[in-house]
Parts: sequence; C-alpha cells; structure tokens
Amino acid sequence: MAARTRTAKDPAISVVPANEARWEELQAVFGPRGYAARCQCQKFKIRHAEWRSVTAAERAERQRAQAGCGRRAARRTSGLVGYLEGEPVGWCAVEPRTAYPRLLDSPVPWRGRDEDPGDDGVWAVTCFVVRAGFRRRGISYALARAAVAFARERGARALEGYAMITRRGEEIVWGELYVGSRSIFAAAGFAEVSRPTPRRVVMRIEF
Repeated sequence: MAARTRTAKDPAISVVPANEARWEELQAVFGPRGYAARCQCQKFKIRHAEWRSVTAAERAERQRAQAGCGRRAARRTSGLVGYLEGEPVGWCAVEPRTAYPRLLDSPVPWRGRDEDPGDDGVWAVTCFVVRAGFRRRGISYALARAAVAFARERGARALEGYAMITRRGEEIVWGELYVGSRSIFAAAGFAEVSRPTPRRVVMRIEF
C-alpha cells in the first residue's frame, strides 16, 4: 500500500498520485457501471469525432496506461486517488492542459480571455469522481486542495478548472458535475477568471 499524504482539513482523508495507487483501487472508485465506469476519465482525452469508436474497455486500458497505477517510480501520472480511512473513494484528473485534446478543441474555455491553449505551463483539473456511498463527505474538496499542491510541485505555472455553477433548487445531473462545482475550486484557492456560459466558470490559481 502506498504511503498516504493526509490533508490539513480532514485527517481521515488522504490523497496520493495515481501511480502510487493500485489499479484495483482506482477501478473501485469508478465502479462497475454508470458514467464514470464507461468514461474512464477519457472525455477530454479523446476528440469528439473519435469518441463513439473507442469502446469502454479501450478507454479503461488507456486510463490504466495514463495513470500508471502501481508504478511508484513513474515520472508522470494522470491524476490523484483519494482515500477515506484507507478506503479508495475519489479520483481527480490533473495534468498539463495540453494533455487534453478535446479541451483544446473546444471554444468554450477560451471565450472572453486572451489565452494560448497550447501553453503547457498551465495545468488543468478536468474531472472529479467520488465513489458511490461516499459522496457529500468532502472528498472532492480534499482532492482539489491536493491537486493544487501536486501541480505546483511538478512545475506548473498555473492551474485551472472549468467548473459548473450550481444554484439552490436547480437540478444538475452527475454527468454534468464531474468537472467540479465553483465552490470546490474556490475553497482550494482558485479565483474566477471568466464565465464563458451561464452555467460554466473558469477558475484559476497562479503559482
């Protein structure tokens, strides 16, 4: 079992780079069915035109290679795995922004700002997954804080996310909220830099 780095806010939650976790632990977070299990965090890795031609099994194999689970000496990984009292409960995708072709192809994140999408000094948080049965326990908040430290330590100049704006009484399905809510990023020190759509906000932290 990998050594755990406990978070300052909740000593019961710990977060490690995915290459320090086991593949079985990451798959326990994604679950055997549902959107996360089908996507395997490939939404921004595979261009829109190619999405339907890549099977769920192929997406899982891509994720396994990208995350590098079980390879502690690996120099790269595609995200973080969170644990609650030793149980794998969360995933956060965090890499250089250039690792996400579909994100770079989308016009939405760049509306209203002078930004070079190809700047690999800027990293991005593109996805949160919290295991069924462990939601509403602060897992995503802990993962966002850990992503900040992870990106900074790996040389990022800035880190940004593309959050949903949630409002009381407004229905949002999980398939929309995987990018994270504005409040999750704000609690980790991110500031709003643009609102490209009524429901989407770009949050960013400079290092």
